[in-house]
Amino acid sequence: MNLEIQVQLDYTFEQPCDVLVQIEAARLPGQAVLEAHIAAPAASHFSRVPAQDGIGERIWLRAEGDLIVDYSARVALTRRAADLASLPVIAPHLLPGEAVPYLLPSRYCQSNQLATFVEEEFGTIEGGAKVAAMRDWVAAHLSYVPGSSDANTTAVDTFVARQGICRDYAHLVITLARAADIPARIASVYAPGVTPPDFHAVAEVFLGGAWHLVDATDMASAADIAVIGIGRDIGDVAFLTAFGPLEMNGQSVMVREV
Repeated sequence: MNLEIQVQLDYTFEQPCDVLVQIEAARLPGQAVLEAHIAAPAASHFSRVPAQDGIGERIWLRAEGDLIVDYSARVALTRRAADLASLPVIAPHLLPGEAVPYLLPSRYCQSNQLATFVEEEFGTIEGGAKVAAMRDWVAAHLSYVPGSSDANTTAVDTFVARQGICRDYAHLVITLARAADIPARIASVYAPGVTPPDFHAVAEVFLGGAWHLVDATDMASAADIAVIGIGRDIGDVAFLTAFGPLEMNGQSVMVREV
């Protein structure tokens, strides 16, 4: 499958501001970036730095006044969706170093607070079937409600409210998995069919010695997802972080299968 991606960010900065942008599809096994172009003509500074764990890149911009960032790409996907239930859980002492940080609680994913619930609800389920059960539980118990969460909403908040948007679904899956000693992280992605069209967020779990994408919103599968970047939670994969005041004039995301 090939995806065509078109993004525009339109912001205004009243004073000079450092801006960190992460919107480009990463170059990874299972996804090849065939064409890509990004432009931010009003920025006085433009430089690239590696993103979390070296997956993808972030771009530093120095902006003042109106800033429009345009990104377009065509990405070929060859990744297959795995049967989670057939995959083994790796014991913590056998995990590679890259997976260890994703066992631990983080700002939005307080896995230590849901450990008792996880043991009671999923304690009798073994292997990757436990993650599949967690995904199904989140899908069944949460309602997708745009505007129901904000930048301060955590996985525990979502667990109580039983509603949220894609990042909240991902945070809750991640939190449940970590509470069961299964490494889990967030992935910012592009996927066709996301409603409304926007940047999308899914969970990624470490099973059978590899990372596997999990979308409890059921909007996308691993086979039609283009990964932008990964992190402990949404704080690590924001598409734009401004180190100063800003005003959003508009933004658009278009992803379609070609």
